[in-house]
Amino acid sequence: MANQKRASSTYQEASANVPRWGMGRRGAASWSAGRRHTLPRPARLIAVFAKMPWLTKFCTLWLILLILAAALADLIPGLPDPNYQGFIFGEGKTNEGPSASHWLGTDNVSRDILARLIYGARVSLIFAASGVFFGIVIGGLVGSIAGYFRGFLETSLMFSVDVMLSFPALIGFLCITQFLGRQDLFILCLVIAIFIWPPFSRVARATALSVSGKDFVTAARAIGTSTRRILFREIFPNVFPTLLAYGLVLLATLVILESTLSFLGLGVEIPTASWGGMINQGRQDLLINIWPPIWPAATLLMTVFSFNNLADWLQKQAASRSAAI
Repeated sequence: MANQKRASSTYQEASANVPRWGMGRRGAASWSAGRRHTLPRPARLIAVFAKMPWLTKFCTLWLILLILAAALADLIPGLPDPNYQGFIFGEGKTNEGPSASHWLGTDNVSRDILARLIYGARVSLIFAASGVFFGIVIGGLVGSIAGYFRGFLETSLMFSVDVMLSFPALIGFLCITQFLGRQDLFILCLVIAIFIWPPFSRVARATALSVSGKDFVTAARAIGTSTRRILFREIFPNVFPTLLAYGLVLLATLVILESTLSFLGLGVEIPTASWGGMINQGRQDLLINIWPPIWPAATLLMTVFSFNNLADWLQKQAASRSAAI
């Protein structure tokens, strides 16, 4: 009984000293006491934003603007239909330059470029975000379990990860989409979920191996805390920040992947707006009008750079946080 009390005291002290994601010492102690974790307050988010370098702030604002525009595209007043070809009805011009009615001009079939950029952002962001979501959930869970339990279970799980990593994901991606005969966004998101989780598992396992040897985890085992509670209250919350930083890097990669597939005609089907598809269609009339491919290329470049810059900053924060554990 005395040993259990000492272990409980050690667990509370160790847990209180662990800086959890988005929580201070008081928040960590509340977590350990079994209280429900609340979302970060707006003031806390503003404080985090204030600590960012000016370039990271600019990239964060760009991503917020892009996400809001993509999410609320249907509600933006005056934004034309991205697939409306006005020249058929004598209401628009093909390859028109920037004007009051079309801020970024029109493409070779008189569709509004700004509208297609915004709706194309929706396709790229949904594709990338769904891949990272499945990667964090599936890969993070598999990696955390492998890193915590060790032994035969770890060997079996990591063997399956190695098998998945040895398979050429791009070829498998193309084979499945062609076999299904569909290239809509829903199918693309499901297929990418099959191949995206193994890298997350490796990252999660490496972090879980480090976390599972800490004092607060050892103390939690000593007082008889259930395995499920240790995994979801101690291991995974400390693995998540590293996965999030890694996921932001992969977000940029997945945005490029979706644009590449659309450029090659293997992404979402025409006439669905996509940055890669816009670049492919615009390159056919470069001698007439250079702007149709320039705008999506510049948007793609800025988005990928912003994700990478924000991911670098988050990785530094996660590294300093891991050193404090």
